[in-house]
Amino acid sequence: MNFSRRSLIKLLGSLGFLGIPEMQKKYSLNTKLKAPKQIGQSMINKQFKPLDKVKVGIIGLGNRGSGHVGNLLDIDKVEIVALCDKVKAKAERSAKRITDKGHKKPAIYSNGESDFENLCKQDDIDIVYIATNWIWHAPMAICAMENGKHTALEVPMATTIKECWDMINVSEKTQRFCVMLENCCYNYWEMMILNMVRKGEFGDLTHAECAYIHDLRGLLFHDTYYEDHWRRKWYTQADGNFYPTHGLGPVAQYMNINYGDKFEYMVSMSSPEFGMSKWAKEKLPAGHPAKNEKYVRGDMNTSIIKTNKGKTIMLQHDTVSPRPYSRINMVSGTKGTFSDYPARLYLDGQEGGHSWKQGSDLDPVKKQFEHPLWKKIGEIARKSGGHGGMDFVMNYRMMTALLEGRKVDMDVYDGAAWSAPFPLSILSVKNRSAPVDFPDFTRGKWKTRGEFLI
Repeated sequence: MNFSRRSLIKLLGSLGFLGIPEMQKKYSLNTKLKAPKQIGQSMINKQFKPLDKVKVGIIGLGNRGSGHVGNLLDIDKVEIVALCDKVKAKAERSAKRITDKGHKKPAIYSNGESDFENLCKQDDIDIVYIATNWIWHAPMAICAMENGKHTALEVPMATTIKECWDMINVSEKTQRFCVMLENCCYNYWEMMILNMVRKGEFGDLTHAECAYIHDLRGLLFHDTYYEDHWRRKWYTQADGNFYPTHGLGPVAQYMNINYGDKFEYMVSMSSPEFGMSKWAKEKLPAGHPAKNEKYVRGDMNTSIIKTNKGKTIMLQHDTVSPRPYSRINMVSGTKGTFSDYPARLYLDGQEGGHSWKQGSDLDPVKKQFEHPLWKKIGEIARKSGGHGGMDFVMNYRMMTALLEGRKVDMDVYDGAAWSAPFPLSILSVKNRSAPVDFPDFTRGKWKTRGEFLI
C-alpha cells in the first residue's frame, strides 16, 4: 500500500475521514448496519507462537506516545526499534531516552505525513503502536497489519462504523491483532471491581454508569498541546460523545460485553453549547483565530445503552465544564453498588444502614479483593508511572501476551464495540435522540465466545 499524498486522501475519504458531516449524510436511521462479507478468519481467541523478544515501532511521539516509550523501557525482553513522528525533534527526544537506557538507537521516520508507511514496512518489527490524531488511527493500523505487523492503538479505535468494519476485516484477513489501548481497564479500582464482580459480590448486574468528565478547556485552546488544534476542530463539526471508551471499557468488561452479552442499541442527547464559546470570548485575546469559532457540540452529552440481556448503561462526555475529573465507574446489582470519584461501596446488609463505605473503611475490602495482577506488579507499575500505574499494567499485559503466546485482553471486536458510540451518538443526537442499533462486530460469536481473561 503506497500512501502518496493523493492515495492517502483517497483512502481517508473511503474510510469516512472527510468530516463528520459526510458521515451524517451517509448514515441515517434507515441505514442497515449489517456486517460486511467476512474475508478472513475470526480473531476471537487467536493465539500465536511465543516470541523471545518483542520488537516495537511507535508512530506518534507526543503526549501519549512518549509515555508508552517510558513504560516499554521498563519491561523485560522488549526493544523499541523504530520511531515515527512528522516532528523530528519529538522522535529524537524519545530516541535519546532509549539510548540513555543503554539500548541501540531506533530507526527514525520523520519525512512527512506518510513516512509511517516505511516504519510499517521495517522487517524486524513485531507490533506497531499508534498514538496520533484520531483520524489517523484506522489508516495507520490498516497499513501496519497489511505489512504483517500486530498493532496497538490509542483510543478511540475508530471514528466511524465503516472504519470499525475495515479494521476488523483487515485484522481477520491478515491474522494480526488490532488492540485498542484502553488504559482505564487496568486502573487499580476498575480491576478490583472487576474481581468483585466475578466473585459475585454485586449479585446479578442490572445497571452501570460511566463517563469521561475532564475539564480540557485550557488544553483545547492551548497553542501547541494538540497539534494544529485537531481535537478542538471536532467541536465545530458534530454533536455527540467523541470519547466514550475510558468509561465504557471497564463497564463493558463488568457486564461481559462480547462475552455472553452485547450492546444492542443506544439513545443520545446533548445539553446546549455554552462552555467553549464562553471560554473563547472571555479568555482569548482580540484577533485570536479561535475567537469567533462556532461550536456545535453540547457541553454535556448523555447516552443510554441497552444490552441484549436488558442491562442498562449511562454514558456521559463533558470536557468543557468546570468539574472535577470523573469516569463515574458505577456498577449496580442485586447485592450491592460501587461508585467512584470518590470510591464508595454499599453491599446489601452492611452495617451503617443506607450509607456508603468509603475512605479508610474500604481498606479491608481492598485487601480482600485487590486484583491479582496489581498484587503481582503494582509496585513496579506505580514506579514506572502513567496515570498512577495503569498505563504500565496495560503495556505489560500487551507485551507479555506476545512473549507468552497468550490471547490479548482486548481485541479488535472490543475496540469496535467500545468506539461505536462515537458515531452512533452523533446519529442519535441528530435525529432527536432516536434509538440507534449497534452492529454485531463479532458476527454472532459473542454468544459462545468463552471466558474473559484478565
